[in-house]
Amino acid sequence: LKPSWLLLRTLRQAAVESAPHSRAMSLKLQKRLAADIKKCGRNRIWLDPNEANEISMANSRFNVRKLIKDGLIIRKAVKMHSRARCRKNLEAKRKGRHMGVGKRRGTREARMPTKVLWMRRQRVLRRLLRKYRQQKKIDKHLYHYFYRHAKGNAYKNKRVLIESIHKMKAERTKAKALQEQQEARKERAKLLKARKAAKKEENLRGDGK
Repeated sequence: LKPSWLLLRTLRQAAVESAPHSRAMSLKLQKRLAADIKKCGRNRIWLDPNEANEISMANSRFNVRKLIKDGLIIRKAVKMHSRARCRKNLEAKRKGRHMGVGKRRGTREARMPTKVLWMRRQRVLRRLLRKYRQQKKIDKHLYHYFYRHAKGNAYKNKRVLIESIHKMKAERTKAKALQEQQEARKERAKLLKARKAAKKEENLRGDGK
């Protein structure tokens, strides 16, 4: 007596042999050759199911090329992965839609670190200071003063820094003008004093004679 598993396998083989056309014929070779000829993957190759017999007869590249020419084997188009919906959603997000409390996953610090904000602000302020120094709007002393103050978190944005620069320049101009006036006043007083002294000396000489 044969074992049960061996009996089952024999019965299965007999069933297959009795119905040879019930099994689909393998077109693995044709698909591989077509993929190689069309320079694409095997999944993109379409074989006409109605002409399976004719396709199965093609066992060379020459025959496969002929079938491709006849339209029995086709290279399928690449599946389109549209970004239209994604673009639409991103545009809405730029306007602030879909960004409410319910859509936020990370903490505030994780979503936009304060360090990144700080670096951006510093770069903006330092870029402005460099530009002003190159254009001779501020000298190296003013540049250094504002650079250190910017690092010390004295200016929250570019507008505040520009206002501070203008204010400082105006104060310096005013101080310079006042100093010049003072110097001129001192000079005038000195001249007046010298003139008075000379006059007094003349008077004394006249009285002595």
